[in-house]
Amino acid sequence: MSEKSGARLSVFKTYKLFVGGKFPRSESGRVYQVTDSQGGLLANAPLSSRKDARDAVVAARKAFPAWSGATAYNRGQVLYRVAEMLTGRREQFADEVAAAEGLDREAALAAVDAATGRWVWYAGWSDKIAQVAGGANPVAGPFFNLSVPEPTGVVAVLAPQDSSLLGLVSVLAPVVVSGNTAVVVTSERAPLPALSLAEVLATSDVPGGVVNILSGRTAELGAPLAAHQDVNAIDLTGAAGDTALATELETAAAGNLKRVRRPAAEDWSADPGTGRLLSFVETKTVWHPIGI
Repeated sequence: MSEKSGARLSVFKTYKLFVGGKFPRSESGRVYQVTDSQGGLLANAPLSSRKDARDAVVAARKAFPAWSGATAYNRGQVLYRVAEMLTGRREQFADEVAAAEGLDREAALAAVDAATGRWVWYAGWSDKIAQVAGGANPVAGPFFNLSVPEPTGVVAVLAPQDSSLLGLVSVLAPVVVSGNTAVVVTSERAPLPALSLAEVLATSDVPGGVVNILSGRTAELGAPLAAHQDVNAIDLTGAAGDTALATELETAAAGNLKRVRRPAAEDWSADPGTGRLLSFVETKTVWHPIGI
């Protein structure tokens, strides 16, 4: 159709995965239909495969040394920039959240604002975690004994099924702020806000591979991640309500003694506290003689 006619074809958005800072299609080429709360078609989302999950772990492991080695202040700056970008795309995310969760406009905007605020809150913890989780320990003898929290490593995160953005931010931000890298499996029913968040991460200062986002079947992707020998921890929040799946994944995670955060009922609007911040850090204890 001629541009001079004043009409043009609609340009529909193509949603892709986010792995290693890039936007690949699913390795298998598969997609699945994502519908709104009324059953209407919203888009086709990538249906990730086990190969996609393995590729995401490789990317997360590659990014871990630089991200965990960055100063806490720098991580906080980078994550604050993500909140700035979220604010700039507030209307887009409100549209996606409204469609995904069946919210009216006012409630969707409130959910986006809460997610942005939650991200800022966690970003502010970057240089304070050590003060809460670490410290000097009293010991008998002429020694300093110091406890220091360190990131666990690569963390697989099964995002909540019922809260497509606020819940997602609530489980992702505390993982990366402490220096971990993440492989996120989006809400199976409502993946589009998470896939759009990938675009925000890519255009902010978050290094490629720090956050990797996969859409698809939670059970299909959770299994290889739970059993993966190079994944150090897994958050099973997305398996809430499926006891059999949660038990299966927890059993698989025991293969390399992964840290596991079990699923539980969550109120994503409540004060998050520091529980998730401390779920995926290890405590290193250092002894040093006094006077040397």
